[in-house]
Amino acid sequence: PAIRVGVGRLGAVWPLVVYRRRCAVLLCGFRRDFYRILGVSKSASVKDIKKAYRKLALQLHPDRNLDDPEAQDKFQDLGAAYEVLSDEEKRKQYDHYGEEGLKEGRQGSHDDIFSHFFGDFGFMFGGNPRQQDRNIPRGSDIIVDLEVTLEEVYSGNFVEVVRNKPVAKHASGKRKCNCRQEMRTTQLGPGRFQMTQEMVCDECPNVKLVNEERTLEVEIEPGVRDGMEYPFIGEGEPHIDGEPGDLKFRIKVLKHPVFERRGDDLYSNVTISLVEALVGFEMVITHLDGHKVHIVRDKTTKPGAKLWKKGEGLPNFDNNNIKGSLIITFDVDFPKDQLTDDQKEGVKQLIKQGPVKKVYNGLQGY
Repeated sequence: PAIRVGVGRLGAVWPLVVYRRRCAVLLCGFRRDFYRILGVSKSASVKDIKKAYRKLALQLHPDRNLDDPEAQDKFQDLGAAYEVLSDEEKRKQYDHYGEEGLKEGRQGSHDDIFSHFFGDFGFMFGGNPRQQDRNIPRGSDIIVDLEVTLEEVYSGNFVEVVRNKPVAKHASGKRKCNCRQEMRTTQLGPGRFQMTQEMVCDECPNVKLVNEERTLEVEIEPGVRDGMEYPFIGEGEPHIDGEPGDLKFRIKVLKHPVFERRGDDLYSNVTISLVEALVGFEMVITHLDGHKVHIVRDKTTKPGAKLWKKGEGLPNFDNNNIKGSLIITFDVDFPKDQLTDDQKEGVKQLIKQGPVKKVYNGLQGY
């Protein structure tokens, strides 16, 4: 009966879908599965949840799905799922009691959540209006260096940046705006005219700039390259008569004490003893994400020798399934104490190597 009443009142197919959806939630006890909505497991980390939301938010945004009558509902479900699962306390309540067990309180706007990852909600889709009309004044862009560690480049991460952003608020009174130079023609007499240039302004509602604190989520994608920029649309300097500029975070990868990056490859040096260089050795290197790289040498290792470990470099930015190599250069630590004559003779007998005194141009590879 409830559905028949709904069809009689609302009529069209879209309202019917909305009504049936509401019925399912309120009357039939349907529960939204927030993990399923985000496409993550129940053991997913906060980083996994943020990554899933960032990807799906662009796909499910209503402005990109104009032909889908349920696009707005899907988008709101996505926002609700992220708001709960990204909050430790809300997630615990949801896991134990479901959605109905969440405490009553103010829910954040999904537009606000979306803007934390991408910037001003109004400029994301449908083309950039600032490119369509160059006459619209625009605030300055802001470029900020964002320092990231090599560990973050290897595994990826989300970095929270707190920004104090000037926001235009309505104020009492009027102000002059859209000022421009216009030509005015004045008739001085028969057949005589004078043209003068004067400043003409409109009257607009008065505004004032108020600082507001915002938290932006910058995704450090695996394999990100030094100098790459992550734009946040409309988060730059404001313009009271036009549109704000953009905020751009420029990646600056910090130096690492163990690894050196060159493209997708990692370079590192390992110092071994002379005994290890002669008889071999076994060791492990702790990688950027904590996993162990096992190294075994059962033959003589010369000073400057290199070892390639394929697939142990950085993930490729365009295809994270491809990784570079870890290239290890070995240095040999010679004993500090001088050998006695008997020890020198013993070494000669043990190694049985004749004198080698080759002079050559090593820098040119001869």
